[in-house]
Amino acid sequence: MTVNRNLEKIRNIGIIAHIDAGKTTTTERVLYYSGRTYRIGNVDEGTTVTDFMDQERERGITIQSAAITCEWKGYQINVIDTPGHIDFTAEVQRSLRVLDGGVVVFDAVAGVEPQSETVWRQANRYGVPRICFVNKMDRVGADFDRTIDMIRERLGANPIAVQRPIGSESDYVGVINLLSMRAWVYSDELGASPEEIDVPADLLEEAEAARELLVEAVAETDEDLTLKYLEGETIESEELISGLRHATLRGDLVPVLCGTALRNKGVQPLLDAVLRYLPSPLDRPPITGVDPRNDQPVTRHTDFDEPTTALVFKIVTDPFVGRLAYVRVYSGVLQSGKQVLNVTRGRKERVGRLMRIYAEKREDIKEIGAGDIAAIIGLKQSFTGETLTAPDKPILLESISFPEPVISVAIEPRTKADADKLADALGRLADEDPTFQVQVDDSTGQTLISGMGELHLEVLVDRMVREFKVSANIGRPQVAYRETITESSQAEGRFVRQTGGRGQFGHVKVRFEPLEAGSGFVFENAVVRGAVPREYVRSVEYGIRDALEGGAVGGYPIVDIKATLYDGSYHEVDSSEMAFRIAGSFSVREGIPRAKPILLEPMMSVEVVIPEEYLGDVIGDVNSRRGQIEGLEIHSKGMQAVQSIIPLGEMFGYATRLRSLTQGRGTFSMEFEHYAPVPDSLAKSMLQGIAT
Repeated sequence: MTVNRNLEKIRNIGIIAHIDAGKTTTTERVLYYSGRTYRIGNVDEGTTVTDFMDQERERGITIQSAAITCEWKGYQINVIDTPGHIDFTAEVQRSLRVLDGGVVVFDAVAGVEPQSETVWRQANRYGVPRICFVNKMDRVGADFDRTIDMIRERLGANPIAVQRPIGSESDYVGVINLLSMRAWVYSDELGASPEEIDVPADLLEEAEAARELLVEAVAETDEDLTLKYLEGETIESEELISGLRHATLRGDLVPVLCGTALRNKGVQPLLDAVLRYLPSPLDRPPITGVDPRNDQPVTRHTDFDEPTTALVFKIVTDPFVGRLAYVRVYSGVLQSGKQVLNVTRGRKERVGRLMRIYAEKREDIKEIGAGDIAAIIGLKQSFTGETLTAPDKPILLESISFPEPVISVAIEPRTKADADKLADALGRLADEDPTFQVQVDDSTGQTLISGMGELHLEVLVDRMVREFKVSANIGRPQVAYRETITESSQAEGRFVRQTGGRGQFGHVKVRFEPLEAGSGFVFENAVVRGAVPREYVRSVEYGIRDALEGGAVGGYPIVDIKATLYDGSYHEVDSSEMAFRIAGSFSVREGIPRAKPILLEPMMSVEVVIPEEYLGDVIGDVNSRRGQIEGLEIHSKGMQAVQSIIPLGEMFGYATRLRSLTQGRGTFSMEFEHYAPVPDSLAKSMLQGIAT
């Protein structure tokens, strides 16, 4: 296979949504109708193409984003099916970073759910144009108009229906295309040959009113169409499609379609909408970065003749071919066998084999051009978020930032033979997943693994057993607490060692100040008249950073703090980088206890959906968990949604408790919100527990 040079006919799209909205089912239908598969995969039966991991098939959820290339009406579509569970939010984030457009799937009964809001915000951050697909129109309680209202109210978007459903719930049979004013009815079970008919007479008035709204909304975004509309001229379908495409690319409008992927209805019009309204690589703005040699801004266009520029957005360890690096090429051509420069690390790498990805299956290709997505075998030192370029024309692209883990467990090998395999497995899993962290507790010697939630760590441990054949004992989950200071303080760090030969001398004066939540760590050099030579300043910063990791109250990392080096002294012979590094760490030990340090705990935004009759019991349970009720709203017929903020430490085992409170009818979702101080009485008892 050679480079696809017809960039107009490439679409890089992601399918994103809340858990259980039907992303994977929709992807399976896309693959079937585009001729990529010859039988329709089913999530419940564990036969899907994109959910190919054992853990995904057993749980019926997507864990890893899967990339697949298919064709529809002469267009190449690179589809990434992303997870919906908040524990795997990194998969969504890195996918959106490299995609050109998104299909956001909504459950027609539940409407906009918490994780829908999260992925929508992530798409806003990367400026990804979207279309919406209201799925599950055949379910009891499905409401197309209500879902559109929720998209407008909850997401602050400007949705506009380009279709109307024909029937709903068990009577749902097809859609009316408001642009052509024709109807598609699905009579056969596979939905492969929908019948095109006139708009049913009983729905004509409703469809005409909806089309008028569509015409008005599109006309408002285009001066020429506005003029035509005001003068009462007819706006043709092609003009509407063109106007809607430009409005979608700018983010002014979001086209909304409907269907039921499980029942094979409405997927072909969705594919048509992907081609019509979502951008090709040429429609996206040129990529910008900096030249690492002089820090000057550099722009690269989506062009085969420009220098090669690519971003690694995912690492996968494959048992058959080894380490796979997924890349998005922004400019130039990437060829197998050629050398590239990893600008982030300043190392040259050789591109071994290039592959077009089809979930767990692959096909070799010789080269890949601008605007395309593929995978590379042979990169040993390249990781997620790093830039690959032509060695003589480097550019450093913005990396991908990920949230910090909020939960940890201790892990230890069961036998000596497992010890080496465990270290290798943890290293490979950490390569793949930027939100998975491994560290050794200095005081206990325990290995701690940290992640985004209980399910996240459970899946990773399961993978260690199955893929890496490692047997390990797992401790109880622990919350990833943090520490911070509430007042300013000043401290002196002095490290002096006199020996027979050359001694060690480092002396610093540091001021510590609290920062706003979420600021992290800031270091400032305010030394005047060379009291601490410039070559030792970086060592002081490293020493302070190291010491902050060890905490002051309970051994948890200290965050949201500014350290200012304002004075010190040195010895012309005895001073060294190591001496100043140790002096920096001593300043932390002395200064932090004076600054009134406190414990912080992760607070989770929790939405619980329950039948109305259990509302009182659930609210009482939330209050008993130190939760704050943020709001109540009607979710759907007979169901209430309770929004609250609850400490993560109080959420262990909540799924079981909710099931018993609601006779198995309640569901909940949660995501990290912010860190907040632990109440004094609780902090004291926690610290006493640590001490004992």
